[in-house]
Amino acid sequence: MQLTPLIAVHMTAALGAIVTGPVALWARKGREQHPRLHRAFGYAWVTLMLVTAVSAIFIRDRTLPNIAGYTPIHVLVPVVLIGLFGAFWFLARGNIRGHRRVMQNLYIGACIVAGSFTLLPNRYLGQLVWGGLGLI
Repeated sequence: MQLTPLIAVHMTAALGAIVTGPVALWARKGREQHPRLHRAFGYAWVTLMLVTAVSAIFIRDRTLPNIAGYTPIHVLVPVVLIGLFGAFWFLARGNIRGHRRVMQNLYIGACIVAGSFTLLPNRYLGQLVWGGLGLI
């Protein structure tokens, strides 16, 4: 696999989501809240996650265990899309606790956990990072 424009868009959106997510989560936590900052970074994070999920649909890897080019990490695509819908559904109904829980879980699962899996040595990004460091 090589760095195509599609993979570059996917990686850029994913890295952007990893960076903007904590700001959105932090801005509504604790005693001093920052609703404008939360909303701005929240919408940015949602947009970046949508770009990441949709672009992932078109990235296929036939070298790993797969079904029609879709590997197990592709399960996150519907999880992210359903999760984002659910978070806004909770918000529209005034269920802030449900909205917060879904968004926190999406950030941890889709950004932190999935991001960690992309750094495995047999994955494209893992080969770039670890190979660039001379570790594989």
